[in-house]
Amino acid sequence: MKRSTSVLVAVLGAVGLVACGSRPPGKATPAASVDRKATAGDAGAGDAGVDGGAPLKPVEEAELTESDRSRDPFRSYAQLFAEEARKAVRSQREVILDQFSLDELKLIGIARSGGVAVAMLVDPTGKGHTVRRGQFVGRPEVVQGAGQGGTPYEINWRVDRIRDGDVVLVREDPRNPDVPTATKVIPLRPEGTVVEQ
Repeated sequence: MKRSTSVLVAVLGAVGLVACGSRPPGKATPAASVDRKATAGDAGAGDAGVDGGAPLKPVEEAELTESDRSRDPFRSYAQLFAEEARKAVRSQREVILDQFSLDELKLIGIARSGGVAVAMLVDPTGKGHTVRRGQFVGRPEVVQGAGQGGTPYEINWRVDRIRDGDVVLVREDPRNPDVPTATKVIPLRPEGTVVEQ
């Protein structure tokens, strides 16, 4: 009786496995192995993967070139940002006649009122502009910051003194206090005066 019970349990277990569609490990039916071989043969040896899995997709040349849709994930864009920052240098202070160099400006008059001196500068287009002590004048010079990744910055000419016959301008580099201050003098040239060089 014991033996017939164990045989019955084994038969019922085998029937249950077959009914559920699973097989004991290591036991493959011949039909399953034939189907797998037929599938690999239908796909063709050239299209099948190394392990006989999914077919390989052909790669086109356009997929390897960099575009807006396909970018190199290892490419560094730091240089582009540095160049953009260099182009975008803008002074944060008010600069009079910032599109002209000091050599293009002429001093045509000086006036004093209550101890405060005012100078009249004329630009190359013939338009006059008044300047006072402490104001920034002329096209700035862009200086590269220290180090390889240093940000560029502007240094401007500042009206230091307005004397009876000229205007004294100075240019200081705030990031390099050891560098001597540059000085430039614009002499008075009343209208109609010809300067010999």
